[in-house]
Amino acid sequence: MSEANNGSNIVGKVWAFCNTLRDDGVGYGDYLEQITFLLFLKLADEFSKPPYSRKLPVPKAYNWDSLTDKKGAELENHYTELLRELSKQKGVLGQIYLKSQNKIQDLAKLYKLIDMIDKEAWSTMGADIKGRIYEGLLEKNAEDTKSGEGQYFTPRALIRAMVACVRPEPQKTIVDPACGTAASSSPPTTLSPTPRTTVSPARIRSSSRRRPSSATRLSPRLGASPL
Repeated sequence: MSEANNGSNIVGKVWAFCNTLRDDGVGYGDYLEQITFLLFLKLADEFSKPPYSRKLPVPKAYNWDSLTDKKGAELENHYTELLRELSKQKGVLGQIYLKSQNKIQDLAKLYKLIDMIDKEAWSTMGADIKGRIYEGLLEKNAEDTKSGEGQYFTPRALIRAMVACVRPEPQKTIVDPACGTAASSSPPTTLSPTPRTTVSPARIRSSSRRRPSSATRLSPRLGASPL
């Protein structure tokens, strides 16, 4: 199976499971949060083994393997304890799991979600596959909540329309007080107004009359990087 087809299958599985959990009252936002907690542990487990063999600050009692051999009430109790204990860790690990809670009350579905994640080698996947998963869930969450002003998710079609109107060129500066990191404008297909146009790194600078904000330099190959 090609990488593209395999990626599509994984994205389909993740989204399908999201729809299953919605029947139990688990919204897209909660599902995105839970799958982030679990995927982080799975990736940490993969990177701690050959060929990477990295030393990571995840306690052995609360690593990925501690979840895969449990079911039912034992799994629920351990997962709840795991989230609580990881939130107490120092550094980035504690920040990731800060105030984390288990939102999946159906124990069979929690086990199936862990099993689904366990069967895949996430560290070998391209960033575009994982990006499609998260982007899709963010889009569904934005459609589901029907609140706010779309500040958490910008559809790709809208991004392409904005770039087609602005038509960024080399060495040009775009002023946008609310552009954030301007990451949505960084993909090569987004930066190129036409297929025949080759765009070298352009600068997008966020500015405001009242106070300066962050600036981002965009590169078609490297993406957005805050300055």
